[in-house]
This record gives sequence, structure tokens and C-alpha cells, in this order.
Amino acid sequence: MRHDMMEQRSPPEFILDAFADPASVRDVVKGILHTIFFHRYFPALTPRTRPVLDLTLPFVDDVELETMIEQRTTALARQLESPEHQSTTPPRPGSSGSGGGGGRGQVTVQFFEKKRRKAWLVARGDDEVCWENWTVRVTVAEPRTESERAKVRRAMEQTLLTTVMKIVTYANAHKDHIPPITAQGSNPFPYQISLNHKENTGWATRIGIY
Repeated sequence: MRHDMMEQRSPPEFILDAFADPASVRDVVKGILHTIFFHRYFPALTPRTRPVLDLTLPFVDDVELETMIEQRTTALARQLESPEHQSTTPPRPGSSGSGGGGGRGQVTVQFFEKKRRKAWLVARGDDEVCWENWTVRVTVAEPRTESERAKVRRAMEQTLLTTVMKIVTYANAHKDHIPPITAQGSNPFPYQISLNHKENTGWATRIGIY
């Protein structure tokens, strides 16, 4: 019993990586977020795709969702341009790419289930209980030479491909925790996309963007 309760309080979290140069970071992160929602957005969709780097990725054609993703990725790009988010150590080729410095940030996607709040005699509203987290750790590197630019481009493409394949694998392998769908037509699960920024202590400090 206690083990089950702990599982309910700790929804699954899937960790992903994004790597890009400053000019591509918005498109790369948007592509990753749309791929996540393609597998976790349950209303009927007409299949759509968009090119990102050398890949063709799924796209969720929903105005509200697309607006939120656009706002969050724009805010992320602005964060990464600010001095306090600049990394003092350039990423290494083969791990996070290469380049002459850059920034680090984080995007978190959460999905919620609405549950009726229980109270004495009458029910009082709904609670939103998180049932799944996706964390995208974003690293930006700014190449300074043509050689670095080629390395960064290859690292961007390889990291994006690896991340997209992870999303597909995670989404298909982990389905038992998805709550029952009781609503028809509209999206049954509220979602939130929030931005975190990386400080010297790690990937944990949240800023107030909701």
C-alpha cells in the first residue's frame, strides 16, 4: 500500500537533451516539445510535420498549444542570451557538442489529471494531479570558427535524432500510468510548460513563467 502511494506521489520523469547554436535553439526546442505532445495529446489530430535541421518531425496543429510553445521557446532563447545564463566552460565534442561558450537552460512539460476534491458531505472543486514529467536540458554553444561550426552542426543533428528516438521509446514503453480518458473531443489532460535555469548548483531553480 505504501509503495503504491509513493508511486502516485512521484510521477514518471523522462530526461531529454537538446543542443543547438543560438540561431537554431528555438526551432530545436520547439521540435522536441511538439514531438512530446504528439505522443501525449489525445484529441484526434490530422498528421502534420515540419522540418527541423535534417529531420522531419511531427507537429501538433493546435493554436493554444502552439502559442504556448512559441512563448516558452522565445523566453528560453532570451534567457540563454543573458550573461547570467552563459556557461564558462564550452561543451566538449562528442558529449554536448563544441563551440566557444554558450548557455544552459531547462524546459519542463507536465501533464495533469483533474480529480474531484473530496470533502465532508460535498465535493469542492477539482485538484490537478501531475501524472507525467518531461525535462528537456538545453545547451547552447556558439561556434567561433568554420571548423567549430561544422562540429556543432553535426552534434545538433545527432543529439536531436537521439532525443526524438528517446521520446518515441519512452512514450510507447510507458503507458500504464496514463489516467483513463473520460472526455471526448477536447484535450482531457491539462498541461504546463515551464522554464528553469541552471545555476552553479545544478538544474533545479525555477523561474516564474507559466
